[in-house]
Amino acid sequence: MTEVFASFTDYAASLPWLELVAMLLALVYVILAAVGSIWCWPAAFISTALYTVIFYDVLLLMDSALNAYYLVMAVYGYWVWQTNASTNAQPTSSFVIISWQANWHLRACLVLTVISITLGYVMANYTPAAFPYLDTFTTVFAVFATYLVTQKVLENWLYWIVIDFVSIYLYVEKDLMPTAALFIIYVAIASYGYLKWQSLYKNSQIDVKQTVTG
Repeated sequence: MTEVFASFTDYAASLPWLELVAMLLALVYVILAAVGSIWCWPAAFISTALYTVIFYDVLLLMDSALNAYYLVMAVYGYWVWQTNASTNAQPTSSFVIISWQANWHLRACLVLTVISITLGYVMANYTPAAFPYLDTFTTVFAVFATYLVTQKVLENWLYWIVIDFVSIYLYVEKDLMPTAALFIIYVAIASYGYLKWQSLYKNSQIDVKQTVTG
């Protein structure tokens, strides 16, 4: 037992603490986003600032660029959610979920895939980027999924589940184990987020129908 504890403490001491701070704040962001708290965006801002540096250091260049984008979207997301909340007269309906049709998402995915392949080719042939195609795939789709979060689109969580699974492989291969562990947790939270937002969406649809028929 003593040897196990010693091994654990040695491992903990060797962990990159900057990455751990970024990981914990990113986890806070996803949890708060899943429950609809506007404070998810400040947590996202700090976490993504740290990850911009971390990913650049290990040559995941598209992930680094993605986190720079997240910085901007954290500010935008906070502004959109705050504006929506302040202009809504009823506090109970200040977090309104919307849903986009499946055929719309299919067209979006086709466009995003073409963009991913094109940018992946550029990254593979003109930069020292590691895993250029997979890294580009997660980046391009995450850019779109983040926009969906700011607009409170229900299906954003389905995008994140796929993105997170691919990202787990990338981070394990680059020995970013705390971040890989974070993305395993992300899969679970994204699943919860989808179910939570789906429930809110269904309840809002019922309220609308009752208002119309009433």
